[in-house]
Amino acid sequence: MTTPQRHTIHAHQHHHGWDNAHPPVATVAPGEEMFFETVDASGGQLSPDSSVADVAAMDFGLVNPVTGPIRVEGAKPGDALKVTILEFAPSGWGWTALIPGFGLLADQFPDPALHLWRYDTTSMAPAAYGPGGRVPLKPFCGTVGVAPAEPGLHSIVPPRRVGGNMDVRDLAAGTVLWLPVEVEGALFSLGDTHAAQGDGEVCGTAIESPMGVALKFEIEAGAAPAFPRFETPGPVTRHLDAAGYHVTTGVGPDLFQAARDALSGMIDLLGAAHGLSAAEAYMLCSTAADLRISEIVDQPNWVVGLYFPKVVFV
Repeated sequence: MTTPQRHTIHAHQHHHGWDNAHPPVATVAPGEEMFFETVDASGGQLSPDSSVADVAAMDFGLVNPVTGPIRVEGAKPGDALKVTILEFAPSGWGWTALIPGFGLLADQFPDPALHLWRYDTTSMAPAAYGPGGRVPLKPFCGTVGVAPAEPGLHSIVPPRRVGGNMDVRDLAAGTVLWLPVEVEGALFSLGDTHAAQGDGEVCGTAIESPMGVALKFEIEAGAAPAFPRFETPGPVTRHLDAAGYHVTTGVGPDLFQAARDALSGMIDLLGAAHGLSAAEAYMLCSTAADLRISEIVDQPNWVVGLYFPKVVFV
């Protein structure tokens, strides 16, 4: 990292679930920076040497640990916590899995599957996948948020008004995120870092990859947004746009089913074009393809498209 004087929050300083009773592991003043180490989304249950048997044996209660929480001096309910994502220190390995009962097509893919990734942390060149595939990388924070006002322990899996497991791939280096503060000190945590993901994270996992993240914290008094908002420093799809896209669609009165249909169409297309198994194509879509609502006004039917970047197989 370029600024080693940043205080480090270590990976062992993590917790499961959101709870405003979690004691802060450190305090930061507005304008200061911190470096967070993270545990991968499996909570350390998967490693570079794992097999598909390890996916089947995973304890779902240990997934998505988040590092923190940290207290931000002066943050009060009603304020906005402004978080600038400065840079990432990737680990060079990651995993994508089909977890039984999880994902957009969970009913069609009941068996576990696993793909292990290796990538160069200096060049961050696209990571190899199957016969000829290379997925462009874009590190980001999958889970980032502050403690909710409601007391008690709340699951880390669903996103919330205060952030959490949003899985927005554009929460990358240079992005500025505003979160609504609900408790004194904000109690900020992050985790679930990814090396790459398509919009939708359709199989339920991306390239799950532990890494370090450097952040700067500021407070905007009384400016809490209704929900998280963010600004990006530039284009968000340049790493994918170069060769165009293959697009499959789903059309109907139910957006969720239309998304499923668009994804199923792309799984079939990738299997026919590149010899991938259905499970391999499903995981690849989760790391590189984008679900988009193309039309939601021409009732009673809406259109969802799945955009798969051709650059993966160029």
